[in-house]
Amino acid sequence: MNFIDDTKYNLVSNDTFYPIIQSSYDGIYVADGKGNGVLVNQAYSRITGISPDDLIGKNMKEVVEKGLVSESVTFKVLEERKPITITQIVKGKEVLVTGNPVFDQKTGVIAYVVTNMRDITELNQLKFELRKSRQLTQKYLDEIEDFKNKEIYQMHLDGIVAHDKEIIKVLKLAQKVAKVDSTVLLLGESGVGKEVIVKLLHNTSHRANNPLIKVNCAAIPEHLLESELFGYEKGAFTGADNRGKPGLFEQANGGTIFLDEIGDMQLDLQAKLLRVLQEFEITRVGGRKPVKIDVRVVSATNMNLEQIVKEGKFREDLYYRLNIVPIKIPPLRNRRADVAPLAYFFLNKTNNRYQFTKRFQPDVIHYFEQYMWPGNIREMENLIERLVVTSDHDEIRIDDLPLSVLDSGVSKKPEKLSLKEITENLERRIIKENLEEYKTTRKVAEILGMSQSTLVKKMKRLGI
Repeated sequence: MNFIDDTKYNLVSNDTFYPIIQSSYDGIYVADGKGNGVLVNQAYSRITGISPDDLIGKNMKEVVEKGLVSESVTFKVLEERKPITITQIVKGKEVLVTGNPVFDQKTGVIAYVVTNMRDITELNQLKFELRKSRQLTQKYLDEIEDFKNKEIYQMHLDGIVAHDKEIIKVLKLAQKVAKVDSTVLLLGESGVGKEVIVKLLHNTSHRANNPLIKVNCAAIPEHLLESELFGYEKGAFTGADNRGKPGLFEQANGGTIFLDEIGDMQLDLQAKLLRVLQEFEITRVGGRKPVKIDVRVVSATNMNLEQIVKEGKFREDLYYRLNIVPIKIPPLRNRRADVAPLAYFFLNKTNNRYQFTKRFQPDVIHYFEQYMWPGNIREMENLIERLVVTSDHDEIRIDDLPLSVLDSGVSKKPEKLSLKEITENLERRIIKENLEEYKTTRKVAEILGMSQSTLVKKMKRLGI
């Protein structure tokens, strides 16, 4: 072991004393009664980074003036003649310093001040991390409690995955309205999931055990829509079934009928639909006798019905009859909290359908969250199915995404991710690529120039 050369500083050598001082893990500094340094051990230099040459034979006032230490415990001890403990900043490092006076037994004056030093930077960091950990734990506990106290919808059987507050409001309203038979008008862009809300309305109502009939008013040719909706009597028109045919309203009797794309219905047919809503009876094409029905009517459109009413393309009286309870479904771009849960829901759904085990590279979700999803949930479902069935590897990667999604993620990525997150994503990708190639953590650690235990800890932290 190398000790400080006491002869250099005119100190008396002591073969027992110096090894003890030098073997101390804590830093030890000794000054005389005037504040001049007379001894310093290696631990003190290790902790502070200050060379013995800057301390031995130097007065502590000079050391403070040079900025090597923030303040002197030595002079505090000399002034107050008792042990003093302070914290010092030494070259940017926080240390705990205790000074003890050594009195001359004959004169009672302070002969030496022995300073003991301990680095508390690591201790403070541990305290900070502990406090941060406790805060994080409390955050999770609060989230769990919040999760328990409010209704978070994840009704996978009905295809409903909802965490966002706005869509939860919609679902709560739908469940409330389901208990009555009021006519409901669903408003929202194409692909937002209007059919899912219809299922919820029907399945949580007293009509759940009866039919749910869905009609796309835009998909059925205009000349056939009336007979499809209201049915026809035998011989009503050329090619008609000789037995006649009940319409979709009759088939939905006791249940719910969903009229999608209601804004595309022609004006003359709108008048007949208005009578159904007012009288709850239909008359078949070619028939004269009205048929009573018991049907809950839910309609939907992605049009601005108020505007087409003003343009004379939609009956005002029918609009008000349909619009008793309007439910506006937000587009996916306004439901950012639902993007990741929905993505994993559709991934699992597609994996189960085709017996795959595909997974997302973490950055893929980032791009999904930045994308505007003009086609809403329907676009996401179709895109994820395409990614699952066309990707050549088990992990769906960023380079598998279409340019429209990539451009959206790149333009906003600097605003979204911190430097730490970008670094972690890069580390995650590099480790995963090496694991795919070399298979074992031992080999990957060797390639990346770290120990296997360090790699395993890093993988755990990165969620690999």
